[in-house]
Parts: sequence; structure tokens; C-alpha cells
Amino acid sequence: MESLKSKIRSYAQVNDAEMAYSLQFYKKMEIAKGGMLIVPDQYVKYFYFLNKGCVCYYIEDDSGTKVMEFFTEGEFFTDLYAYIEEKPSTSYLCATEDCTLYAILKKDVEESFNHSHDLERFGRLSMQDSFVQLFRRNNQLKNLSPQERYQRLLKKRPQLFQRVPQYLIASYLGLTPVGLSKIRKRLATI
Repeated sequence: MESLKSKIRSYAQVNDAEMAYSLQFYKKMEIAKGGMLIVPDQYVKYFYFLNKGCVCYYIEDDSGTKVMEFFTEGEFFTDLYAYIEEKPSTSYLCATEDCTLYAILKKDVEESFNHSHDLERFGRLSMQDSFVQLFRRNNQLKNLSPQERYQRLLKKRPQLFQRVPQYLIASYLGLTPVGLSKIRKRLATI
């Protein structure tokens, strides 16, 4: 729970009483590797904080699996669109490792925001951060070459290459597994 407190305080100066009020709403969850947090057609009721593990956010369509993001320790996440719009999800959130997380119901998020200006500030800034990350990711897919995307991921998040299967990394980069293999081979000879 200390990492959750630290994360909240990285966005706003939340005092101990406000923190205790907010933390009462978080429910600790354990989910095994392969376990699903969200599946299509499910309403998204929770916002999550990942204390330990890795979660893959993806969609399935006629062309296969399309990975949109990987969430690792110290990150807040959910299917943001379905959560905000209160519509059924069209995506999956799947544990790629055994995970420990804290989940808070949307109604409890709203209650804590109504309770404290600092908690509301935390919520606004963390949500803003999520939107910026999504925008940045879309720009990278549009504006960087596959090799540049690979090199950027390798530089920014090298641990993912040991934590998730390569076919998921390839999908995240907008590549096929063969395309990823070719880039890795090409860079190994440079």
C-alpha cells in the first residue's frame, strides 16, 4: 500500500487524513498469470493500481491480437474509454504475470474526490497523465518507423522483453513476430 500512497502523493499533496479516507475504498486483489480483469462487453467499474506484476491491454479483431499497452508496477490503469463513458468494454486486460493490485470502484473514486480538493487534484492529474500517455503512444505508432519504435521501447522499457512473450511485443510495436525478429537481427549486426 506504500507504493500506492507514494503514487497518489506524486500528483498532489494529500495529507494523512485525506489519504486514509481514500485508501479505505481500495480493495487488494491477487490475479494469476492469464487471469482477466476486463473482457469485451463487460462494464468497467474499477480503476486499478498495479502493485506487482504486468498487465496487457489489447483488443481482438479479424487480423488477430492488437496490444495497446503494457502496465507494470506503480501504474494506474483501466479501460479508460469504457470507464469514463460507462459503456461496455471492447478490449481485454489480462495478467501476463501473477499480479497484486488495488482496485477502487468508480463511485468510491467520485466520493473521495468530493471529499477532498487534493484528492480531486490527484484524480485530475493522473487522468490527464493517462490521456497524454495514450496520445504519445498513438503519435509514436504514426510517426516512428518500426525500427525506431523497437529501439525506443528497448531504451525506455527494457524489462518488458523479459516479462512478456515476443509475439505480444511485436503486436505492441505494430509488427508481426517475423518483422520483430528481422529488426532484432539487423540491429545485432550493426
